Amino acid sequence: MNRATRMNVATIGVIFGFSGMTHGFAETLQGNTPTGGMFINAIAAGSSWTRWSEGGEGAFTIVPNFLITGILAMLIGVVIIIWSVRFVHTPRGPLVFLLLFILLFLMGGGIGQVVFFIPAWAVATRINKPLNWWRMLPAGIRSGLSRAWPGLLTVASLLILTSLGIAIFGYIPGVQDMEQMLNITLLMVGASLLFFLLAFVAGFARDIEHA
Repeated sequence: MNRATRMNVATIGVIFGFSGMTHGFAETLQGNTPTGGMFINAIAAGSSWTRWSEGGEGAFTIVPNFLITGILAMLIGVVIIIWSVRFVHTPRGPLVFLLLFILLFLMGGGIGQVVFFIPAWAVATRINKPLNWWRMLPAGIRSGLSRAWPGLLTVASLLILTSLGIAIFGYIPGVQDMEQMLNITLLMVGASLLFFLLAFVAGFARDIEHA
């Protein structure tokens, strides 16, 4: 088994399973009310616990009720976390991983996660497969990436978790302008995606070096 590769996928699963749960929780707070459409804000405009002047945490749902879609998003988020930690390395683990995230997307778990879980699913298919293609990397680069893997994964995780906190509470110390705050959040999300992609490649290198 490619352990670093599995850790990369599990990290994505846990973080975005939790993200789906936060979306769902915010949706349940809007009560047993119609969504008014498929594209929604998980956080209602004017909520007392967030500084965003207009809702936040965009989501898509096929369930036309905030309470129900929120409950479903939280339940699916829990299942994703469990699956990512315990079962993603099994023969059908990557397929179920992908299907669970698609279901989470359809049930109000968030839109931004899509650009993370699709590459994570592709990486998951390599957990129990030979990494022959990646052996083409020069030995020196491969060794360097292997050593950098823990740091890359840590930075990526911290960036996305911080951006998630900002997206929920609308707070950055010293920043009052909402547009600037949004730009900072989007920049952090983009940076986290880049670091996760680098961590995926570094994870392959790590698994090859430790094979």
